[in-house]
Amino acid sequence: MAKKHEEVMELAKRRGFIWPSFEIYGGVAGFYDFGPLGSLLKNKIIQKWREFYVVREGFFEIDSPSIVPEEVLRASGHVDHFVDAMVECQKCGSAFRVVDLVLEQTGKGIEGMPKEEMDRFVKEHKARCPDCGGELGKIFDFNAMFRTAIGPGSQRVGYLRPETAQGIFIDFKRLQRYARGKLPFGVVQIGKGYRNEISPRQGIIRLREFTMAEAEVFFDPEDPRHPRFSEMAREQLRLWRAGDQIKGKEQLTEVTAEQAVERKVVCNELMAYYLALTNRFLLDLGIPSEVIRFREQTPEQRAHYSSETWDAEVSTERFGWVEVAGLAYRTDYDLSRHAQFSKEDMTIFSADKKRKVLCHVMEPSYGIDRPLYCLLEHSYVSEKRKYLRLKKELAPIEVGVFPLLNRDGMPEKAREVYESLRLKGFMAEYDDAGSIGRRYARADEIGVPYCVTTDHETLKQNDVTIRHRDTMKQIRVGIEKLPDVIKKLLNDEIEFDKAGKPIETTSK
Repeated sequence: MAKKHEEVMELAKRRGFIWPSFEIYGGVAGFYDFGPLGSLLKNKIIQKWREFYVVREGFFEIDSPSIVPEEVLRASGHVDHFVDAMVECQKCGSAFRVVDLVLEQTGKGIEGMPKEEMDRFVKEHKARCPDCGGELGKIFDFNAMFRTAIGPGSQRVGYLRPETAQGIFIDFKRLQRYARGKLPFGVVQIGKGYRNEISPRQGIIRLREFTMAEAEVFFDPEDPRHPRFSEMAREQLRLWRAGDQIKGKEQLTEVTAEQAVERKVVCNELMAYYLALTNRFLLDLGIPSEVIRFREQTPEQRAHYSSETWDAEVSTERFGWVEVAGLAYRTDYDLSRHAQFSKEDMTIFSADKKRKVLCHVMEPSYGIDRPLYCLLEHSYVSEKRKYLRLKKELAPIEVGVFPLLNRDGMPEKAREVYESLRLKGFMAEYDDAGSIGRRYARADEIGVPYCVTTDHETLKQNDVTIRHRDTMKQIRVGIEKLPDVIKKLLNDEIEFDKAGKPIETTSK
């Protein structure tokens, strides 16, 4: 039997969630297209993220360019520090990211290890080229940013942005005025990030172009509290601390957000709050709590701008623990560097403290593509039948509409129902190909929570059946009430059995 990952990716490609980019030209590693269903699902994940950070947290959202002048990224440290350890095969010339190659061949993690030690490790463990078996050369640094030129014939160097955060820091002076001097305040940006991966070998998990959703929380370093911390204080967190990793212990520390602060497991209250909020977001996507953990990066693994970083990770069958978000305490690194390089004052006059403050920054940074894959894998059910048990609000198609038979006026009536639902704002899909059982199976496979069917009774009584994806139960509802019933079902405002007249079925 095919592994779950293979079944999920076969489904994703066949039904229009995820496709290899540039496929008719042989494809290019590290690039994927999101098809019609994948785009809908991805946008719903982004919208849920906005609900968490823009609507509930009250953060401001901006949209800045994807191309960044070199001087900005030199100030931020990316020109000097955004590098990967790389090695080339001396026989076939293939290039590899050393950390990934070693992990694949030895199961050992060497991220953050100095290059000299990496060289010794590779030789001692006799790592070879996975393509041809050839001997590997000396390890060297490779800057993972895509370089370009700004303007025709211009000598002005630019890069495709490796993160969306710098756009926020560059706009800080305007943003702090917009915030009227109130601290803490947060700013988000959602958009593309780019990383010129050396040899992406993990499908959608390691991309060269990916979607990021980042938040930068500016606060007074003397007051690292969150005004609504009590709302998250009891959220349970599963933490893998850096000290335990260094000692080779895989044990998790299970604490509440409040306990994490009291026991000094995390640096401050803001970090604990956003760890808890990240945990709640992943749970709200439908990812089970038992496959979520937060791994503290060791000092050697942290980015140049971070004094403490926790990675939110989800366990997957094919890729093991996958990082889906990173929470970094960036201190005043970015604002200080941009003040130094631009000669601009990056302090803020605090309306509450009546003094100037050089803000520190807490950064929850999410990928969107990786959580999407994790969601597909953990929603996939293949026991008695195969279907995606997606949460209703995330299902790309909210309702399927079918005629029981392709005759006697049933297709025409089903079309009327379909058009009326679309006009009411529902993402509906019409299907009249094959048997009704095959149509239900196709809808289940892409996670459609409810299917509406017109039949002989519809033509007499002007009502339809609604079928529940997970239980396969059916109820009967009048067409005039259908939009309201579907809306209440999608919003969990009514139980399915009470939404209409239950009916017994001999065929599911």
